Amino acid sequence: MKTVFITGASSGIGEACADVFAREGCRLILSARRADRLKALSDRLTRDHGTEVYPLELDVKDKSAVFAAIEGLPSAWNTIDILVNNAGLSQGLDPLQKGDPDDWDRMIDTNIKGLLYVTRAVCPGMVARKSGQIINIGSIAGKEVYPNGNVYCATKHAVDALTKGMRMDMLPYGIRVTAIHPGAVETEFSVVRFKGDGERAKKVYDGFEPLHALDIAEAAWFTASRPPHVTINDLLIMPTAQASASLFNKQ
Repeated sequence: MKTVFITGASSGIGEACADVFAREGCRLILSARRADRLKALSDRLTRDHGTEVYPLELDVKDKSAVFAAIEGLPSAWNTIDILVNNAGLSQGLDPLQKGDPDDWDRMIDTNIKGLLYVTRAVCPGMVARKSGQIINIGSIAGKEVYPNGNVYCATKHAVDALTKGMRMDMLPYGIRVTAIHPGAVETEFSVVRFKGDGERAKKVYDGFEPLHALDIAEAAWFTASRPPHVTINDLLIMPTAQASASLFNKQ
């Protein structure tokens, strides 16, 4: 039975990954900032799948808290086989000259530094055992830049580059490193980007069928369920109605 650590597990792609990995018989360490959502999700997964769950209230931006939480895992939970670095967000959609530096800090601290902190805390155990997998949830924004996406796109380009670097660093230890880059996925992403403006967020997905969080979760499970000699390095997954970061066929 694999132990899977998923960050940003309280909603969206992270929650969908928890569902899929639970369905497939994994035990889960689920981290997020919202303890109430984590508890509800943990209870549901245990009820529906008989899954063992270790909920971990954690903000990945907090370096000290990340290392303390992972170092403090009980012995029954400190062997992590698969890390899903899902925690991430976007804040604002403005040209650089009108951007909010506080928004930039939050994206950089979460999308880049948070991913680094968690990976740095988890991967030494994988290196010592010479086994494991790291799955980084990137974005089409890590492959192409789109108007007003400036800093968010830069953070996701960084995730793409870091994934390639991790793959090189982990190569001698047999650790698989995978990146999954979704196009438009209807989750809380746009609500967070627009700081709670649900009407503006809804318009992002008007006129076409976006990806669903479950689509990405199923892809994550596919990469994790390959035989040990197979690594899926990089997946770019788009809605059929999306051809590039900014080109959609809307009806």
